[in-house]
Amino acid sequence: VAVHLRVPLCCLSLFISSKRQSTQSDGPLVQASSSSWDKREVTSRDGEYLLGIKRLRRLYCNVGIGFHIQVLPNGKITGVHNENRYTLLEISPVDKGVVTLFGLRSRLFIAMNGKGKLYGSGHYSDECNFKENLLANNYNAYESAVYPSMYIGLSKTGKTKRGNRVTPTMTMTHFLPRI
Repeated sequence: VAVHLRVPLCCLSLFISSKRQSTQSDGPLVQASSSSWDKREVTSRDGEYLLGIKRLRRLYCNVGIGFHIQVLPNGKITGVHNENRYTLLEISPVDKGVVTLFGLRSRLFIAMNGKGKLYGSGHYSDECNFKENLLANNYNAYESAVYPSMYIGLSKTGKTKRGNRVTPTMTMTHFLPRI
């Protein structure tokens, strides 16, 4: 007698993600029994940033009267008072404590160049990696993984601040991930 189980998709994806992470930590996939699905995942086009549990969030900054960070289709990063389709981000782990921020609607990554300027990037690169630091006030600060001491920040008018002109002690760098 065959028994069919119905597993919710969210539980299945969590199981697959944890299984993938454990196989990654054990070393390269060398077993002949590996499925073709595993091989496709490992050789993904933009690298291994796809591994891990992704979170869909909006990043809220309580500077001024409060802003959500948004990624516009033209590559511009700004703050906006009300949630909209450009404020929904996919936060994906890349390494321990390092994440990427991907605008779902614009299909662009938030990236920071060497001068501390934020921009939307169509392809994953090292400039898209940010260290996610939990602060004492339960907000997060996002520091560039490539350019240390450069943080994502919004001014009290919603414009982005250059990463080299802000510090994690400033409210403009404090972001609350919201569902």
